[in-house]
Amino acid sequence: MGKKLIYNARIVLRDRLLNDGAVLLEDGRIKAVMPSFSDIPEAEKTDAQGNYLSPGFIDIHLHGGGGSEFMDCTGEDCRRVARAHMEHGTTTMYPTTLACTNDELYRFFDIYDALKNDTGGARFGGLHLEGPYFAYNFRGAQDPKYLRNPSPEEYMDILERASDIVRWDMAPELPGALEFADELCRRGILPSIAHTEAIYSDVVKAFSHGFTHLTHFYSCMNGITRMNGFRRGGCVEAGYLMDGLTLELITDGCHVPVELLQLTVKIKGPERVALITDSMRAAGQQVSESTIGSRTNGQHVLIEDGVAKLPDRQAFAGSIATTDRLLRVMWKSAGVPLWDTVRMMTETPARIMGAHDRGVMAPGYDGDLVMFDENASIKGVWIKGERTI
Repeated sequence: MGKKLIYNARIVLRDRLLNDGAVLLEDGRIKAVMPSFSDIPEAEKTDAQGNYLSPGFIDIHLHGGGGSEFMDCTGEDCRRVARAHMEHGTTTMYPTTLACTNDELYRFFDIYDALKNDTGGARFGGLHLEGPYFAYNFRGAQDPKYLRNPSPEEYMDILERASDIVRWDMAPELPGALEFADELCRRGILPSIAHTEAIYSDVVKAFSHGFTHLTHFYSCMNGITRMNGFRRGGCVEAGYLMDGLTLELITDGCHVPVELLQLTVKIKGPERVALITDSMRAAGQQVSESTIGSRTNGQHVLIEDGVAKLPDRQAFAGSIATTDRLLRVMWKSAGVPLWDTVRMMTETPARIMGAHDRGVMAPGYDGDLVMFDENASIKGVWIKGERTI
C-alpha cells in the first residue's frame, strides 16, 4: 500500500489541536503523528493546506442515505448508502435495521454478509438491530404492526442466522426483555435501551442485565413522570445519573435543542456520548417526500425543516443528517470544543462498539482519516490509508 504523508494540517487530538502537524500512514495504519513536516522521500504526499485532520467519523446508528436504505435489501442500495455517507466524512458505519418482517430482516443479513468486506464506501462495523421489541406508546416512527414482545423462539432463530450482530435495541420493561439481554451479553452483543416507557428504577434493573447504552437520548423515552401523584425519575434522569451508561445523540439541530446538547456533554463528558445521524434514505438529498423503511413495506414521510416527519407532523421519522452536519451543529452551534466534538464522533463510538483499532489519532490505529475546513465541509477522506475522496 505504500507510505502516505499528510502535512500542513491542524491535527485534532483527543484534548487539543496540533497546528502545522503531519501524519504518516503505512500499510493501512497510522505510523506516526508529527508536530511538524519531516520529508519522507518515498511517501506519497498530500498538502492539507491548513485544514483540520481527524480520525474518520464513526456512525453507530443509521438506516440509509443517498436515496437508499439498508432495508431495501439490495447490494446496490447498501453500497449507495455507504458511498453517500463516506462523502460526508463517515469511514465506519453500523447498518441499522428497524421493526419489519423477519423475511426482510433475513434478506438484509444475506446482503450484509456479501458486502461487509467490500462496501464501495464507508466500512461496515457490524449489524445494529433496532426493534421490533419496543413500547407501543414510544414507538416514534417504528411501524406499530411489527411491534411485539421478545420471545426466545424468535430471537434465538435470528441470532443463529447472523454472526455479525453487535447491538440490539429494545425496551427493557417488556416481558422477557431482561432474559433476552442476558443472552445477548453471553454472545458479546450490546443490549441498548430504546423506544421505552422505562422509568429510573427500570433502567437500574436493566443495567444489571447488561443494558449499558441509551439509544438516541431524549428521543422516544421518558423524562420525569408521575405515578399515582408521585414524581419518578425517568430514563433521561437515569442517563445523567448513572456513570456506567453511555448515550448517543442525534445532533442534527432538530431532534435535540442546542441547550440540551450542551447540558448532556457538560454532565456526561465526551467520553460517554456518541453522536449519531439516525439517518434515513433522504440524507444527502434535496427532496420534500420520502420513505422510511424498505421501498415495498416502508412508511411515507415528509422532509421539511431539515428533518423527516410523519405525515401528520406529530413526530419525527428519523433524520436526514450526515456526520459533517453533526460536527457543525455540536462545534459551531453548541460551542463544544472541536476536539471534544470529534472525540464523540470517533473514539467514543469506537469504544462503545468494541472497535478498538480505530477512532484515535495515534500510531498503530487504522488509517481512517477525514479532512475538513472551518465550516465543517469535507475536503478529504482516507480509509485504511487509501484516499477515497
